[in-house]
Amino acid sequence: MNHRQQPAAYNSRATKRKRHPNAEQTDDNGINNNDNAERRQRLSVSNYKTLRPDPNSDLPLSIRFRPIRCSSSPSSSRRHNHRSNRTISEGSRKWVFSSRNFSNYEDKVLVVSYNILGVENTLKHPDLYLEVPPKFLEWDWRKKLICKEINQYSASIICFQEVDRFDDLGDLLQKDGFKGVYKARTGEAYDGCAIFWKDKLFTLLHQENIEFKSFGLRDNVAQLCVFKMNLDQSQPDLCTHIPETIPNQSRILLVGNIHVLFNPNRGDIKLGQVRLFLERAYNLSQEWGSIPVIMTGDLNSIPQSAMYQFLASSKLDVQLHDRRKISGQIQHPSQCRHFSSQARNAASISMSISRPLRYRWSDEELTLATGSGEITHLQHQLNLSSAYIGVPGNALTRDSNGEPLVTSYHSKFLGTVDYIWHTEELVPIRVLETLPVNILRSAGLPSKRWGSDHLALVCELAFSDDGNKT
Repeated sequence: MNHRQQPAAYNSRATKRKRHPNAEQTDDNGINNNDNAERRQRLSVSNYKTLRPDPNSDLPLSIRFRPIRCSSSPSSSRRHNHRSNRTISEGSRKWVFSSRNFSNYEDKVLVVSYNILGVENTLKHPDLYLEVPPKFLEWDWRKKLICKEINQYSASIICFQEVDRFDDLGDLLQKDGFKGVYKARTGEAYDGCAIFWKDKLFTLLHQENIEFKSFGLRDNVAQLCVFKMNLDQSQPDLCTHIPETIPNQSRILLVGNIHVLFNPNRGDIKLGQVRLFLERAYNLSQEWGSIPVIMTGDLNSIPQSAMYQFLASSKLDVQLHDRRKISGQIQHPSQCRHFSSQARNAASISMSISRPLRYRWSDEELTLATGSGEITHLQHQLNLSSAYIGVPGNALTRDSNGEPLVTSYHSKFLGTVDYIWHTEELVPIRVLETLPVNILRSAGLPSKRWGSDHLALVCELAFSDDGNKT
């Protein structure tokens, strides 16, 4: 596979503004750091790339956001052509289906996004898990539970965050037919991101990573992989010669995986990381022929935040928002013990989005967030929809917009920070519901059933043009 020319860096519509050199600066306060980097495993592939800064900048701006909205209908939701034609329960989590009829859709992909709780993070932050039995925090227990859970979903592609035992996961998942690639964070931290795929279903065509440190945006990383959906498994040998006309019929898609900086006060860095992630995903999708895109990860931002608004609507005026509240994360542990407090806090954040206030951002902060000290408006090119909003769920597990109420829970946080986004070439068939708040509070995370302090997000997507087949 030939290496493709790296596209120009992100370009936003410039808006001049007054300079405020004395704006507040804060440190990272991230939760991941250590000094045992030699234990990281890096899997090299033929077209492995790591994204670094490009001094050129020429990216056009245009995008629309049209969320997929489906009504819930028990009778129609059972018409889809999956091997199971009824609502499936995975323990206490259940599948919910789109009301659309997908019986004629042949090409589907089941994606999992899962922050699996890094081993070192567990050891370094015991205060977050004081009420969790020690056995449920042990990696030997959790790794088997996580892989068993993944196997139950019949996943096609898995995106993990907080991975610091890649070899352990690889050994277990290899038995189920998965291959994987890993990118460790830069600096002294142990953990990183990993993408696994079912080898019989997909072929990895291209992989590259983003090291945000190269852009002055801390040690977090992101992954981008281009996959080709393999031919019908009835083929006697996928490695044998295939006629030249067949590859043109193959599905190709891009999968992105990211774990955004935790520190709630550094909204400038968070925005910068997401901006670069979206920019590179769009450019890469265009290089491969305008292919569909799936974006997954732990964004360390709640659905009512400015960060979410940027992803969903494609644009953001950063001066309308306090840098320390870009992600909407709750900063006071006492609030996290009561979900109603988080809901009120989220409502306040949502109201502030439309409030015509102007906040002071220094040149340095703007440069980190937007790429230039003279740019105050962000805009991205991907037309993204949230997979969970595309399949309506239960009021016990969803917020008013359709996102899960909770994807992560420990003693200092209760809320949603994990997402699966997709472009309009894909449509969600079904998603796996999360858990009601009362169940999470009573059982805790990790637990006897769940191997992390996050819940896996699981979604099956179909290619939208399949519906046009006759």
